[in-house]
Amino acid sequence: MASVARLAGALLAETGGQYYLVGNTKMPCDWKAAGFGAPGTIDALAQPFQRLAPVGTVSLPPGVRLRLDVEGEALPRLLAERLVIGRTGSVSERLWNLIVAGGEAEPPSEEVLDARWLGEVPAHVWGIVQDTVLRCR
Repeated sequence: MASVARLAGALLAETGGQYYLVGNTKMPCDWKAAGFGAPGTIDALAQPFQRLAPVGTVSLPPGVRLRLDVEGEALPRLLAERLVIGRTGSVSERLWNLIVAGGEAEPPSEEVLDARWLGEVPAHVWGIVQDTVLRCR
């Protein structure tokens, strides 16, 4: 089963021992401390996800982890389609919080959540969710 966590404001997807960064980072990242080689230029508008090369033990900051059944390169592709804002290349905090906290004000601090449903929701239905959540208030 694949997992998804946050790393420097982006998403870190792990599937079959492969790691992908999804979306633009929002803050500096100590790649070495996280267990990865520096990925070089990150531009999620040009490339919404990229493979990361582990160079040591992968160590992530505390936080929520999602579990999904989607595997391989289909996982970062799905995450980019569902959670990355097309005009900025950044992960939507509103959509992430909807997934991890169900609309509650405060997401859990550290928990593994079953998010298999995210890979099963039809694209046209998720499009309605995205449009509603991302609509400017």
